Amino acid sequence: MITPNKNCSLCPRLKKYRDKYKIIKPEWYNSPVESFGNLDSMILIVGLAPGLKGANKTGRPFTGDHAGKLLYNSLIKYKLASGIYNEDISDGLNMINTRITNSVRCVPPNNKPDTLEKKTCQKFLASEIHNMKNLKIILALGTIAHEELLKIFNKKLSLYKFKHGNVHNINNILLFDSYHCSRYNTQTKRLTKKMFDDVIFSMTEII
Repeated sequence: MITPNKNCSLCPRLKKYRDKYKIIKPEWYNSPVESFGNLDSMILIVGLAPGLKGANKTGRPFTGDHAGKLLYNSLIKYKLASGIYNEDISDGLNMINTRITNSVRCVPPNNKPDTLEKKTCQKFLASEIHNMKNLKIILALGTIAHEELLKIFNKKLSLYKFKHGNVHNINNILLFDSYHCSRYNTQTKRLTKKMFDDVIFSMTEII
């Protein structure tokens, strides 16, 4: 499987941003964030990119920032993870038949990767999907993750519209859409706990 090395320099802007925080916060992870969960899982959850004070700090997707609270607690509720989420990689949390990654592996300034950065990282996500031999469900958290997945599968974006709760059949893999579980989306009530739980529950009904 193709993965970025720990000092990946394929995206100069992202490397410069990481290097900045290696100086400011040398105790942080400050590298491309590896996926969390086993490759033989049936479910893959795909987010946008590591958060500055989340995965970029801790080294585990959705760990340390607001988004992880909703995501991991919902996964635990529906038995797609076990343990207690404590916003720290030493919390002992384990994934069950589920793997989590991001479409862009490095933290971007203002949480906004540019077009070239998204394209550069596609090969890592494509390789991951190819190597998940039991994959049946992909959950896209947000429009960007949804679109990057469609590009990997060479599908027209116009034929597979993003909408919270939508389910698309992509080459016999079910692509579920959900609004990203970001602080902004939950505080503005664009995404409620029930809305997110409903999507996770509907995935478990299939597997």
